[in-house]
Order: sequence, then C-alpha cells, then structure tokens
Amino acid sequence: MGPLARGTHGGHATRVASGTVNDPAARTSHEVDVAVHGETHDGRQALLAIGEAKWGDVMGVGHLERLRHIRSLLTRSGAATEATRLYCFSGTGFTDELHHLAKDDPTIQLIDLLRLYHGE
Repeated sequence: MGPLARGTHGGHATRVASGTVNDPAARTSHEVDVAVHGETHDGRQALLAIGEAKWGDVMGVGHLERLRHIRSLLTRSGAATEATRLYCFSGTGFTDELHHLAKDDPTIQLIDLLRLYHGE
C-alpha cells in the first residue's frame, strides 16, 4: 500500500490480495479488488480492509454500498467485522456525497492518485 499512513488500515498490513466473495442468497459472487490482511492493534489476525478501484469513474455512494454489502457477507461468515475498512480507490475522484460520508467515518477511506502515490 506504499505511503498510506499507518492509521489508514486500522492495524498492521501483512498481505494485500484480490478475491471473490460468494453471495449465496443472491446466487452470485462479488469481485474484491483489494483485500488487506494483517494484525489489529491488539495483535489479532484480521481482514483489515476491502476495496474497489476505478480508474476512469467518479466513485459514489453506490460503490460504497456495494462494499458495505460485501463486508456484511464477510462479517456473517466470520471473515470480517464492522471495523473492516472500506477503501475507494479512484483515478477520477469522488462525489460530494461520498466525501461527506467519509469525512467523519474512519472506516471509509477515499484514496485518489495524490494520496496513493504521495501519502496522507
């Protein structure tokens, strides 16, 4: 994750991958672009974050809701918790509504190109 600040992940990242999450009720699966595995501040192994990356799309609340749904599926299976962070990576930016939601919620992290390449 390069220069992102330590507090971004909510713990110490040990592995970053992508993956697929099954959604049995909807009889489908969801692609996860970024899954950050690591240790929480108290030393427990955890899924620290999941994220979606869009190069040419402005990300909005719909992207966030998709990540929330995936997190809820992972929480039900015991693989995540409500503390698992939601990352929105965008090369184009974010809607004002998404900025507003992320402003006071540390579980929502908006990562544009400046933040990705140069840090906080």
